[in-house]
Amino acid sequence: MPMDATEIERLIKESIPDASVSIRDLAGDGDHYAATVIAPSFKGKSRVQQHQLVYNALKGQMGGVLHALALQTSAE
Repeated sequence: MPMDATEIERLIKESIPDASVSIRDLAGDGDHYAATVIAPSFKGKSRVQQHQLVYNALKGQMGGVLHALALQTSAE
């Protein structure tokens, strides 16, 4: 069963409370999304560390229920 965009947003905000999250369904199939995550708590972290925080927030759903997530992150 595909993952809903609101569930992706909820998981990210639950793990990164100061995040502003924008999710777009790229293919209309519930499996391919693009996410922009902006969080002041990312300040001082590398892009890789920022992405790891987001992927960790998804609690292992990447590659399973959530097939693809194009991710953009920043601290501002």
